[in-house]
Amino acid sequence: MHENYFWHEAYSDYPVVGITWDQAMGYCAFKTKKHNDFLAGKKKKRGTSTKVIDYRLPSEIEWEYAARGGLQDAPYPWGGPYLVNKKGCYLANFKPNRGNYSADGGLYTVRADAYHPNDYGLYNMSGNVSEWTLSPYETNAYGSDADMSPAIRSKAKDSDPTWWKRKSIRGGSWKDVASYLQVSSRDYEFADTAKAYIGFRCILEYIAPALTNKGPRK
Repeated sequence: MHENYFWHEAYSDYPVVGITWDQAMGYCAFKTKKHNDFLAGKKKKRGTSTKVIDYRLPSEIEWEYAARGGLQDAPYPWGGPYLVNKKGCYLANFKPNRGNYSADGGLYTVRADAYHPNDYGLYNMSGNVSEWTLSPYETNAYGSDADMSPAIRSKAKDSDPTWWKRKSIRGGSWKDVASYLQVSSRDYEFADTAKAYIGFRCILEYIAPALTNKGPRK
């Protein structure tokens, strides 16, 4: 597993793990440049202007909004309050019971599209791997966020106190108990630390046509 996970094609659809917060941020920057270079070349041929596309990690609030899938008061992305469906099948990859990791169908990570998506079409917002967010870990984050711009950003220096280097992770993972799978649960890890149970997903900043004066192109 240790030798094959990062290169064998059998794991092509599995989530990335073992990546630090800084490396996740670096990938977002790489993906942003790659996409914008492609669009610039494409639109240069047409003689049109280029709109900048920006990939980044989600803030804690954005992550939770996406994980809820429109179910505001539900404890899990699929609703709840149970972790199994009517047939008794587990709905996520986590640590059931007293550590029977394989009971939910996955001894460690599973495919990124395993289990059913939430109502926004997003897979594994809870379980499988915990996910880095853009936000620093603040114990009173819900009390200090602004309503109109609910995101706190920071990049700690090497000389800063250790607790400033904590970044929020969300979602719970294959090795976590059920309480970490709740969409409101918060945890943290240090930005320079890589773990076998922490991955990430990018979000794309996009202004929907409904928020502009122009309709969508056909």
